[in-house]
Amino acid sequence: MARVVIVSNRVPLPSKGAKAGGLTVALKDVFKQGALWLGWSGELAAETATSAKIHATGKLDFATIDLSEQDYRRFYVGFANSVLWPLLHFQPGLLEFDREDFEGYLSVNRAYAKALAELLRPDDLIWVHDYHLIPLAEALRALGVKNRIGFFLHVPFVPASVFSILPSAEWLLRMMLAYDVVGFQARQHLHDFEDCLRNFLNIARQSGEPIWFEGRPVIVDTFPIGIDSRAFARQAKKAAGSIAGHRLFESIAGRSFMIGVDRLDYSKGLPNRFEAFGYLLDRFPEHRMHVTYLQIAARSREDVTEYQRLKHELDRLSGEINGRYADFDWQPLRYMTRAVSRANLAGFHRQARVGLVTPLRDGMNLVAKEYVAAQDPEDPGVLVLSRLAGAAEDLTEAIIINPYDPEEITEAMHAALIMPLDERKDRHEKLFEKICRTTAASYCRDFLNALAGTATSTGMPTSQ
Repeated sequence: MARVVIVSNRVPLPSKGAKAGGLTVALKDVFKQGALWLGWSGELAAETATSAKIHATGKLDFATIDLSEQDYRRFYVGFANSVLWPLLHFQPGLLEFDREDFEGYLSVNRAYAKALAELLRPDDLIWVHDYHLIPLAEALRALGVKNRIGFFLHVPFVPASVFSILPSAEWLLRMMLAYDVVGFQARQHLHDFEDCLRNFLNIARQSGEPIWFEGRPVIVDTFPIGIDSRAFARQAKKAAGSIAGHRLFESIAGRSFMIGVDRLDYSKGLPNRFEAFGYLLDRFPEHRMHVTYLQIAARSREDVTEYQRLKHELDRLSGEINGRYADFDWQPLRYMTRAVSRANLAGFHRQARVGLVTPLRDGMNLVAKEYVAAQDPEDPGVLVLSRLAGAAEDLTEAIIINPYDPEEITEAMHAALIMPLDERKDRHEKLFEKICRTTAASYCRDFLNALAGTATSTGMPTSQ
């Protein structure tokens, strides 16, 4: 059986007490078969390494490289997160293009390629993850690597009208077509990618067929990521009775409880969500003293200016809401920027009457699926979900909202809080059935089957 080689921006080396990241959780079934995972160590060095350090841990081996501070800032802080991230999340006004950052992005991808090429076996399947590493396949091919290489984009894509803002737009599309398989979270993201291909490269894809580019087929499809819903449900039931679960339950003191769990990121729509909660307390005074909203927003990318601005804005909004509505025995909004363990989050989700997942744009958003999985089927909560999250394509029994409209979010909060039990149970039953169909295991299986196989189309290229 071919070994799977995972490549991502950063490698999550195992350590005692470490919180498993989303990619680690999603790929756990791959690791059972034996795999190699290569990426940045998280360490800065005098120079960027082009050979990897190997960390053998049994069936899963890790290979890490260090980055120089200059390369880290140009590759990660610069082009990846000040250009590609805002662009792909429909925030072009936040894009900061710098030619040196672009060169750093290329340089680090070449370093990854050189380090990886030394470790490859002839039959390895290479699975590259996310926007940080789009040029990696081309860099590997330049070194003579013949293995099949797949790429999965965890974040959204954008239509040609937005993508054209990027100075290197056509080049980036060509880099994506250097892969054998290109995967997206949602149908809309795939359609936007096809729109870019038509407008920039004059390539029209026939439905269900590979794209033909420079004489070879490229499989392009959706591979929606999921979770192990039944295992998460068991974890949530157990965690609700933990010490942390009891502390939360006692502090809520019988009030209705709403929860949001996000990274501290401008794509998550947190200012609009906070404003919506303030409107809820103003327009529906019956909820005052009777509802508590817990927002967990773990800090991230603190060296990116826009994230610092976001934190200041949320600090201000939470202070205003609590200052206006709190009483001596009730704090309406609890806002924390520390990470919380997945087990405790599962228990918190189970206690929440309302789950708030309202990103301005998101690839999938597994928090939505985790919230559904965590619910008690006899007394489930209600999911309020942004229509611009990839999860909304499937989770249609949630209350679907426009995340740019705080008043619509307010109405959804109110509707969720007063929803009758029969309706809550009906919605939850249908949602739970859906999240059990699309799992982490099915995501890995479907992508790797596509990567291991060959294109079945006998069609010829529509354009080159």
